[in-house]
Amino acid sequence: MKIAVIHGEVAAGAGRDERDVLTQVDFVSRGLVALGHEPVVVPASLNLEAVAQTLTDLQPEMVFNLVETLAGKGSLIHIVPSLLDALKIPYTGAGTEAMLLTSNKLLAKRWLSAAGLPTPAWFTTAETHEELRVEGAWLVKSAWEHASIGLDEDSVLFGADRKRLLAEMDVRRNSLGGACLAEAYIDGRELNLSLLTGEGGPEVLPPAEIRFDAYPPGKVRVVGYRSKWEEGTFEFANTPRIFEFPAQDAPLIAKLKDLALRCWNLFDLRGYARVDFRVDRAGRPWILEVNTNPCLSPDAGFSAATLRAGLTFPDVLCRIINKREQLPMITVHPVEK
Repeated sequence: MKIAVIHGEVAAGAGRDERDVLTQVDFVSRGLVALGHEPVVVPASLNLEAVAQTLTDLQPEMVFNLVETLAGKGSLIHIVPSLLDALKIPYTGAGTEAMLLTSNKLLAKRWLSAAGLPTPAWFTTAETHEELRVEGAWLVKSAWEHASIGLDEDSVLFGADRKRLLAEMDVRRNSLGGACLAEAYIDGRELNLSLLTGEGGPEVLPPAEIRFDAYPPGKVRVVGYRSKWEEGTFEFANTPRIFEFPAQDAPLIAKLKDLALRCWNLFDLRGYARVDFRVDRAGRPWILEVNTNPCLSPDAGFSAATLRAGLTFPDVLCRIINKREQLPMITVHPVEK
């Protein structure tokens, strides 16, 4: 097939988090060639008319969607799937609605809460939840941006009251890409579970844990921007990913798998995904984020989980492109007389 590999245009001087998509584009393109397909790379900008014209001229049989930002803004991540829906071109990964609901952390948390799934308490400057007791540690983070943008240990505030947290959200708003929220900080373990579509439905890949064993007492344990992107920092070097778990963790892992599958079904996910968890000191899991179309770079967590499952990257690509997003079917319901 001729497959358009679409990604957000990367501006000169962009940070490593944005440049990483180019690594994904290269990795996916080489994988598609190995499978006998013809990938054509299409950078996407806010000039949607130009993007639409490029795709119309190419006439690809499908699009491999790697768009994480448009014009450097994560809040626009759902625009390209929406454009592809309008152009009636099948594409990989989550559909427009799922992309919007999960990429906006506030919308995701509302849906998770409504479904009875555990997610840390939160409030915003507009949605203050006055009945909520504000005590202990709270994390101020972006409502839209992913890749841990603007997130590091100083994002966690201890002993802050509601007034101070609201003030911090106002101060940090611009650096966090606009909308932000205060979320109860879960002091405990960080785990994530990747999911990949299969013949019988989504398969939960081997669970991974980010370890903080080398962190000294008193150092806040978050997987922040330095942990992910800044080589040479303490955080980057001392947050290893492990896949080995003791036997006593079996009930916890079973619970996390169940929650990950419930997230998949709740948001109608497709292709591949990753769900990030915190497990508190009492062993209770909390859903932090649901990541549709997670990073496919060879050193990313999703790729590590597929290798742990014994899958090659061509295996993964075959599953993703064979379960690509289909155009929605319209169901006509009879009108009751």
